[in-house]
Amino acid sequence: MTETPAARHHREQQAGSLTTGTHILLPDGQRTAEIDQVELERDDYGSPALVLASLSGGGTLRVAVGATVTVVDGAHDDVTQLPLPADLPEAAPLPEAGAAPAQPAAGTGPIAVAPAVVLPPLPPAPPAATGPSEEELALIPAPAGTPESVVEAAAEAHPDAEGVLLLADRLSKGVNFKSGSCLKDLSDLAHELFVTLKDADAALSVADLLTVLPYDGNPGRWTSVEASLALASYICRQDGQDKRAEVYERLIRTPENQETDPFKARMAAKVRQRSLNEPNLYDKEIFRSIDNSNHDAEREWRLLRLESLLFLRAHGGSETIGMTELERRISNELEAVRA
Repeated sequence: MTETPAARHHREQQAGSLTTGTHILLPDGQRTAEIDQVELERDDYGSPALVLASLSGGGTLRVAVGATVTVVDGAHDDVTQLPLPADLPEAAPLPEAGAAPAQPAAGTGPIAVAPAVVLPPLPPAPPAATGPSEEELALIPAPAGTPESVVEAAAEAHPDAEGVLLLADRLSKGVNFKSGSCLKDLSDLAHELFVTLKDADAALSVADLLTVLPYDGNPGRWTSVEASLALASYICRQDGQDKRAEVYERLIRTPENQETDPFKARMAAKVRQRSLNEPNLYDKEIFRSIDNSNHDAEREWRLLRLESLLFLRAHGGSETIGMTELERRISNELEAVRA
Protein backbone atom coordinates (compact mmCIF):
# COMPACT_ATOMS: atom_id res chain seq x y z
CA MET A 1 0.00 0.00 0.00
CA THR A 2 1.34 3.43 -0.98
CA GLU A 3 1.85 5.72 2.00
CA THR A 4 -0.35 8.84 1.85
CA PRO A 5 0.48 12.25 3.27
CA ALA A 6 -2.20 11.76 5.89
CA ALA A 7 -0.53 8.53 7.08
CA ARG A 8 2.85 10.16 7.63
CA HIS A 9 3.97 12.18 10.59
CA HIS A 10 2.89 15.79 10.18
CA ARG A 11 4.17 18.67 12.24
CA GLU A 12 3.72 22.42 12.14
CA GLN A 13 6.68 24.68 11.47
CA GLN A 14 7.10 28.41 11.00
CA ALA A 15 7.85 29.32 7.38
CA GLY A 16 10.86 31.41 8.39
CA SER A 17 12.68 28.28 9.62
CA LEU A 18 12.20 26.19 6.46
CA THR A 19 15.38 24.71 4.97
CA THR A 20 16.51 22.92 1.83
CA GLY A 21 15.37 19.29 1.69
CA THR A 22 12.25 19.80 3.82
CA HIS A 23 9.03 18.25 2.49
CA ILE A 24 5.97 20.44 2.97
CA LEU A 25 2.27 20.00 2.35
CA LEU A 26 1.21 22.15 -0.60
CA PRO A 27 -1.74 24.58 -0.41
CA ASP A 28 -4.13 22.01 -1.93
CA GLY A 29 -3.74 19.90 1.23
CA GLN A 30 -3.18 16.75 -0.86
CA ARG A 31 0.32 16.86 -2.31
CA THR A 32 3.77 17.38 -0.86
CA ALA A 33 6.91 18.76 -2.43
CA GLU A 34 10.56 19.00 -1.48
CA ILE A 35 12.14 22.42 -0.99
CA ASP A 36 15.13 22.83 -3.27
CA GLN A 37 16.15 26.30 -2.14
CA VAL A 38 14.94 28.97 0.29
CA GLU A 39 15.27 32.73 -0.19
CA LEU A 40 14.12 35.47 2.20
CA GLU A 41 12.64 38.65 0.74
CA ARG A 42 12.90 41.63 3.09
CA ASP A 43 10.55 44.53 3.53
CA ASP A 44 11.53 48.19 3.13
CA TYR A 45 12.82 48.25 6.73
CA GLY A 46 15.18 45.34 6.11
CA SER A 47 13.19 42.77 8.10
CA PRO A 48 12.44 39.30 6.65
CA ALA A 49 8.90 39.41 5.25
CA LEU A 50 8.42 36.65 2.68
CA VAL A 51 9.84 33.15 2.21
CA LEU A 52 10.39 32.19 -1.43
CA ALA A 53 10.69 28.38 -1.49
CA SER A 54 11.97 26.99 -4.79
CA LEU A 55 10.52 23.48 -5.22
CA SER A 56 12.45 20.55 -6.65
CA GLY A 57 9.62 19.81 -9.10
CA GLY A 58 9.64 23.36 -10.41
CA GLY A 59 7.94 26.57 -9.36
CA THR A 60 8.16 28.75 -6.27
CA LEU A 61 5.95 28.85 -3.19
CA ARG A 62 5.49 32.24 -1.50
CA VAL A 63 4.81 32.12 2.25
CA ALA A 64 4.80 34.88 4.87
CA VAL A 65 7.70 34.50 7.30
CA GLY A 66 5.41 34.27 10.33
CA ALA A 67 2.98 31.82 8.72
CA THR A 68 2.77 28.18 9.86
CA VAL A 69 3.19 25.41 7.29
CA THR A 70 2.78 21.65 7.57
CA VAL A 71 6.01 19.66 7.31
CA VAL A 72 5.74 15.99 6.30
CA ASP A 73 8.42 13.72 7.73
CA GLY A 74 9.42 10.64 5.74
CA ALA A 75 8.06 11.95 2.44
CA HIS A 76 9.49 10.77 -0.89
CA ASP A 77 10.08 12.57 -4.13
CA ASP A 78 7.15 10.85 -5.81
CA VAL A 79 4.46 11.90 -3.38
CA THR A 80 3.57 14.93 -5.42
CA GLN A 81 1.26 12.53 -7.31
CA LEU A 82 -1.99 11.73 -5.57
CA PRO A 83 -1.87 8.06 -4.37
CA LEU A 84 -4.73 5.76 -5.35
CA PRO A 85 -6.53 3.50 -2.80
CA ALA A 86 -5.04 -0.01 -2.53
CA ASP A 87 -8.34 -1.84 -3.14
CA LEU A 88 -8.97 -0.41 -6.62
CA PRO A 89 -9.35 -2.99 -9.45
CA GLU A 90 -6.60 -3.29 -11.99
CA ALA A 91 -6.58 -0.52 -14.57
CA ALA A 92 -8.42 -1.42 -17.78
CA PRO A 93 -6.55 -1.11 -21.10
CA LEU A 94 -6.94 2.13 -23.00
CA PRO A 95 -9.80 2.03 -25.56
CA GLU A 96 -8.97 1.95 -29.24
CA ALA A 97 -9.37 5.09 -31.30
CA GLY A 98 -13.05 5.75 -32.04
CA ALA A 99 -14.34 3.34 -29.41
CA ALA A 100 -17.04 4.46 -26.96
CA PRO A 101 -15.73 5.41 -23.54
CA ALA A 102 -15.81 2.55 -21.05
CA GLN A 103 -18.49 2.66 -18.33
CA PRO A 104 -17.49 2.20 -14.69
CA ALA A 105 -17.97 -1.29 -13.27
CA ALA A 106 -21.01 -1.98 -11.12
CA GLY A 107 -20.61 -0.76 -7.57
CA THR A 108 -17.84 1.65 -8.46
CA GLY A 109 -17.97 5.32 -9.24
CA PRO A 110 -15.59 7.79 -10.84
CA ILE A 111 -12.39 8.43 -8.92
CA ALA A 112 -12.27 11.98 -7.60
CA VAL A 113 -8.87 13.54 -8.14
CA ALA A 114 -8.05 16.88 -6.55
CA PRO A 115 -7.17 19.59 -9.06
CA ALA A 116 -3.44 20.15 -9.44
CA VAL A 117 -1.94 23.27 -7.96
CA VAL A 118 -0.02 24.93 -10.78
CA LEU A 119 2.86 27.04 -9.52
CA PRO A 120 3.90 29.75 -11.99
CA PRO A 121 7.47 29.50 -13.25
CA LEU A 122 9.98 32.13 -12.27
CA PRO A 123 10.79 34.81 -14.84
CA PRO A 124 14.05 34.35 -16.73
CA ALA A 125 17.20 35.41 -14.91
CA PRO A 126 18.35 38.94 -15.80
CA PRO A 127 21.49 39.16 -17.90
CA ALA A 128 24.58 39.57 -15.76
CA ALA A 129 26.26 42.96 -15.89
CA THR A 130 29.68 42.80 -17.49
CA GLY A 131 32.64 44.75 -16.21
CA PRO A 132 34.80 47.07 -18.32
CA SER A 133 37.73 45.71 -20.32
CA GLU A 134 41.38 46.51 -19.62
CA GLU A 135 41.34 48.97 -22.51
CA GLU A 136 38.33 50.76 -21.02
CA LEU A 137 39.86 50.81 -17.54
CA ALA A 138 42.88 52.57 -19.05
CA LEU A 139 40.60 55.62 -19.54
CA ILE A 140 40.87 56.20 -15.78
CA PRO A 141 44.28 57.86 -15.28
CA ALA A 142 46.66 56.68 -12.60
CA PRO A 143 46.97 59.04 -9.60
CA ALA A 144 49.65 61.70 -9.76
CA GLY A 145 51.70 60.46 -6.81
CA THR A 146 50.68 58.71 -3.62
CA PRO A 147 47.12 58.92 -2.25
CA GLU A 148 48.42 61.18 0.49
CA SER A 149 49.99 63.54 -2.05
CA VAL A 150 46.71 63.73 -4.02
CA VAL A 151 44.88 64.72 -0.83
CA GLU A 152 47.61 67.23 0.08
CA ALA A 153 47.43 68.86 -3.36
CA ALA A 154 43.66 69.29 -3.01
CA ALA A 155 44.10 70.92 0.43
CA GLU A 156 46.84 73.27 -0.82
CA ALA A 157 44.57 74.45 -3.64
CA HIS A 158 41.91 75.47 -1.11
CA PRO A 159 43.73 76.76 1.98
CA ASP A 160 40.65 78.59 3.28
CA ALA A 161 38.17 75.71 2.90
CA GLU A 162 37.61 74.46 6.43
CA GLY A 163 35.77 71.29 5.36
CA VAL A 164 38.60 70.27 3.02
CA LEU A 165 41.29 71.01 5.62
CA LEU A 166 39.56 68.92 8.30
CA LEU A 167 39.27 65.91 6.01
CA ALA A 168 42.79 66.34 4.65
CA ASP A 169 44.19 66.51 8.17
CA ARG A 170 42.65 63.17 9.06
CA LEU A 171 43.83 61.58 5.81
CA SER A 172 47.37 62.99 6.11
CA LYS A 173 48.11 60.38 8.77
CA GLY A 174 47.93 57.75 6.04
CA VAL A 175 45.33 56.47 3.58
CA ASN A 176 44.25 52.95 4.52
CA PHE A 177 42.05 51.44 1.82
CA LYS A 178 40.95 48.65 4.17
CA SER A 179 39.45 51.16 6.59
CA GLY A 180 35.80 52.03 6.03
CA SER A 181 36.18 55.38 7.80
CA CYS A 182 39.15 56.28 5.62
CA LEU A 183 37.20 55.49 2.44
CA LYS A 184 34.32 57.60 3.75
CA ASP A 185 36.67 60.55 4.33
CA LEU A 186 38.01 60.27 0.78
CA SER A 187 34.48 60.15 -0.65
CA ASP A 188 33.41 63.13 1.48
CA LEU A 189 36.49 65.06 0.36
CA ALA A 190 35.70 64.45 -3.34
CA HIS A 191 32.10 65.62 -2.81
CA GLU A 192 33.22 68.68 -0.82
CA LEU A 193 35.60 69.69 -3.61
CA PHE A 194 32.96 69.37 -6.32
CA VAL A 195 29.74 70.40 -4.58
CA THR A 196 30.97 73.24 -2.37
CA LEU A 197 34.10 74.46 -4.14
CA LYS A 198 33.14 73.58 -7.75
CA ASP A 199 36.62 72.09 -8.29
CA ALA A 200 35.72 69.24 -10.61
CA ASP A 201 39.33 68.33 -11.50
CA ALA A 202 40.47 67.96 -7.88
CA ALA A 203 37.26 66.13 -6.99
CA LEU A 204 37.81 63.64 -9.81
CA SER A 205 41.45 63.08 -8.77
CA VAL A 206 40.37 62.22 -5.22
CA ALA A 207 37.39 60.14 -6.36
CA ASP A 208 39.66 58.09 -8.62
CA LEU A 209 41.57 56.90 -5.56
CA LEU A 210 38.37 54.92 -4.82
CA THR A 211 36.88 54.21 -8.23
CA VAL A 212 39.61 51.70 -9.10
CA LEU A 213 39.08 49.63 -5.92
CA PRO A 214 37.59 46.16 -6.52
CA TYR A 215 34.34 45.07 -4.92
CA ASP A 216 35.24 42.99 -1.85
CA GLY A 217 31.74 42.04 -0.74
CA ASN A 218 31.77 44.48 2.21
CA PRO A 219 28.69 46.75 1.89
CA GLY A 220 30.09 49.34 4.31
CA ARG A 221 33.27 49.94 2.35
CA TRP A 222 31.53 49.64 -1.01
CA THR A 223 29.09 52.46 -0.14
CA SER A 224 31.94 54.98 -0.26
CA VAL A 225 33.31 53.52 -3.50
CA GLU A 226 29.82 53.58 -4.98
CA ALA A 227 29.31 57.25 -4.08
CA SER A 228 32.67 58.15 -5.67
CA LEU A 229 31.83 56.21 -8.84
CA ALA A 230 28.50 58.03 -9.15
CA LEU A 231 30.20 61.42 -8.62
CA ALA A 232 32.97 60.65 -11.13
CA SER A 233 30.39 59.54 -13.69
CA TYR A 234 28.46 62.80 -13.35
CA ILE A 235 31.59 64.98 -13.56
CA CYS A 236 32.73 63.20 -16.73
CA ARG A 237 29.29 63.44 -18.32
CA GLN A 238 29.24 67.19 -17.63
CA ASP A 239 32.72 67.50 -19.14
CA GLY A 240 31.82 65.52 -22.28
CA GLN A 241 33.97 62.48 -21.34
CA ASP A 242 31.20 60.02 -22.10
CA LYS A 243 33.40 56.95 -22.65
CA ARG A 244 35.16 57.45 -19.34
CA ALA A 245 31.77 58.00 -17.65
CA GLU A 246 30.56 54.69 -19.06
CA VAL A 247 33.47 52.92 -17.37
CA TYR A 248 32.42 54.30 -13.97
CA GLU A 249 28.81 53.35 -14.66
CA ARG A 250 29.80 49.77 -15.45
CA LEU A 251 32.03 49.58 -12.38
CA ILE A 252 29.17 50.70 -10.13
CA ARG A 253 27.29 47.59 -11.23
CA THR A 254 30.12 45.29 -10.12
CA PRO A 255 28.07 43.68 -7.29
CA GLU A 256 25.55 42.51 -9.89
CA ASN A 257 28.20 40.17 -11.33
CA GLN A 258 28.83 38.33 -8.09
CA GLU A 259 25.73 36.11 -7.79
CA THR A 260 26.00 32.98 -9.96
CA ASP A 261 22.86 31.22 -8.70
CA PRO A 262 19.99 32.07 -11.13
CA PHE A 263 17.33 32.10 -8.41
CA LYS A 264 19.29 34.43 -6.12
CA ALA A 265 20.22 36.61 -9.10
CA ARG A 266 16.52 37.07 -9.91
CA MET A 267 15.68 38.00 -6.34
CA ALA A 268 18.63 40.40 -6.12
CA ALA A 269 17.61 42.06 -9.40
CA LYS A 270 14.05 42.45 -8.11
CA VAL A 271 15.20 44.07 -4.86
CA ARG A 272 17.68 46.27 -6.73
CA GLN A 273 15.04 47.51 -9.18
CA ARG A 274 12.66 48.28 -6.33
CA SER A 275 15.35 50.37 -4.60
CA LEU A 276 15.92 52.28 -7.84
CA ASN A 277 12.19 52.84 -8.33
CA GLU A 278 11.62 53.93 -4.72
CA PRO A 279 14.79 55.80 -3.68
CA ASN A 280 15.03 57.57 -0.35
CA LEU A 281 15.21 61.27 -1.27
CA TYR A 282 14.77 62.52 2.31
CA ASP A 283 11.73 64.67 1.51
CA LYS A 284 10.30 64.58 5.05
CA GLU A 285 13.62 65.47 6.65
CA ILE A 286 14.24 68.37 4.27
CA PHE A 287 10.73 69.80 4.71
CA ARG A 288 11.05 69.48 8.50
CA SER A 289 14.36 71.39 8.43
CA ILE A 290 12.80 74.11 6.28
CA ASP A 291 9.83 74.43 8.67
CA ASN A 292 12.26 74.74 11.60
CA SER A 293 14.46 77.24 9.72
CA ASN A 294 17.42 74.91 10.34
CA HIS A 295 19.54 75.69 7.30
CA ASP A 296 22.52 73.55 8.35
CA ALA A 297 20.35 70.46 8.76
CA GLU A 298 18.58 71.20 5.49
CA ARG A 299 21.92 71.34 3.67
CA GLU A 300 23.08 68.03 5.17
CA TRP A 301 19.86 66.31 4.10
CA ARG A 302 20.10 67.83 0.64
CA LEU A 303 23.64 66.48 0.30
CA LEU A 304 22.31 63.01 1.05
CA ARG A 305 19.54 63.53 -1.51
CA LEU A 306 22.15 64.63 -4.05
CA GLU A 307 24.12 61.40 -3.47
CA SER A 308 20.95 59.36 -4.06
CA LEU A 309 20.23 61.25 -7.30
CA LEU A 310 23.81 60.81 -8.54
CA PHE A 311 23.55 57.08 -7.78
CA LEU A 312 20.36 56.88 -9.86
CA ARG A 313 22.03 58.91 -12.62
CA ALA A 314 24.93 56.46 -12.80
CA HIS A 315 22.43 53.60 -13.17
CA GLY A 316 20.73 55.29 -16.11
CA GLY A 317 17.66 56.34 -14.15
CA SER A 318 14.83 54.06 -13.08
CA GLU A 319 11.31 53.07 -14.06
CA THR A 320 9.92 55.99 -12.04
CA ILE A 321 12.48 58.77 -12.61
CA GLY A 322 13.84 59.31 -16.12
CA MET A 323 17.18 60.82 -17.07
CA THR A 324 15.78 64.24 -18.00
CA GLU A 325 14.05 64.56 -14.65
CA LEU A 326 17.18 63.35 -12.86
CA GLU A 327 19.34 65.97 -14.54
CA ARG A 328 16.87 68.67 -13.51
CA ARG A 329 16.74 67.49 -9.89
CA ILE A 330 20.53 67.20 -9.62
CA SER A 331 20.94 70.76 -10.93
CA ASN A 332 18.37 71.99 -8.42
CA GLU A 333 20.12 70.28 -5.49
CA LEU A 334 23.54 71.56 -6.53
CA GLU A 335 22.14 75.09 -6.68
CA ALA A 336 20.47 74.68 -3.28
CA VAL A 337 23.53 73.35 -1.40
CA ARG A 338 25.89 75.84 -3.05
CA ALA A 339 23.70 78.84 -2.14
